[in-house]
Amino acid sequence: MYKKLFHLVLFILISISVRAQAAVILQYHHVSETLPAVTSVSANTFTEHLSYLKEHNFNVIPLNELISALQQGETLPDKTLAITFDDGYNNNYEQAAPILEKFGYPYTIFVNPKLIDEGMSYVMGWDKLKELSKKGALIANHSGQHDYLHLKLENETDAQWQSRIKQDILNSQKRIKEEIGHNYKYLAYPYGEFNNELQALVTELGFVGIGQHSGAVNKDSNFSRLPRFPASGFYSKLEALITKLNSRAFNITNLTYQDSVTQQNPPTLTIEFKMGDFHKSQFACYVSSVGQADLKWITKNTVEITSPKVLNKGRSRFNCTAPSISSPGDYFWFSQPWVIEASKP
Repeated sequence: MYKKLFHLVLFILISISVRAQAAVILQYHHVSETLPAVTSVSANTFTEHLSYLKEHNFNVIPLNELISALQQGETLPDKTLAITFDDGYNNNYEQAAPILEKFGYPYTIFVNPKLIDEGMSYVMGWDKLKELSKKGALIANHSGQHDYLHLKLENETDAQWQSRIKQDILNSQKRIKEEIGHNYKYLAYPYGEFNNELQALVTELGFVGIGQHSGAVNKDSNFSRLPRFPASGFYSKLEALITKLNSRAFNITNLTYQDSVTQQNPPTLTIEFKMGDFHKSQFACYVSSVGQADLKWITKNTVEITSPKVLNKGRSRFNCTAPSISSPGDYFWFSQPWVIEASKP
């Protein structure tokens, strides 16, 4: 009896620890009713999102505090969350910022300094970004002009590509520091696309790489590819968003795949877990536009995931979830993004 009680208490403590070390990052683009619906959320819906966070006592903190806590293995309060925007559109200033200010929530805007310096009319200028930063917004790096950073130019060598992208990232960081004073070494990958080479370069430069694939984060996350939950367009419906807000990160000890940008089709992913608060029988993965993935448990802690069909060229994902044992209604969540390339002749 005492042995069973001990294991129950231990399990509860582990479950609480797993939850407390996890967090969620939300990603938005436009707060607008006139721009593309796929990357937009209306002011009313955005207000609804923030109202839910307030009413349910979410701990909304600056992105730098969230990342720093995870990197140092610190315990975060339950329901910790950060809000981010990509591209620095004018509607972030006109629509989003006043709503966020009303709720008193901090947020991050990832910007493209070269586009700002060229005076592109659809993005905020440095004056507006400075104003928002003085009110608590964090301004961070989204590359110079929103290029596909992993793509090499025609006849470009690996060394030339690395030099060009390194210069892009560092020059963008320099401009943000000059204009705003911020020097948070976070890079949100344009289009959410990255490959092994880009991740290695970002890590070498001392940056944290941030994607657009879904999932919660914890201290065991790969800091060259942190996930965020998109909360715009199709993903803006509150009912679906609530599940993601309360999600947890799997404790992954090893992740094996050829590359996120790959000609392997269908691609294969192998995950090794620290098994804990979920049952293997309830672990499931889904493939974009295909359906349920094929799973093969190689060991009690390791699963191989493949698509039952060849994927279309371009972006795709494996989304893997499992319900929590200790907290009914909560889900563990992991996403693997793919960019499927055409095979070379």
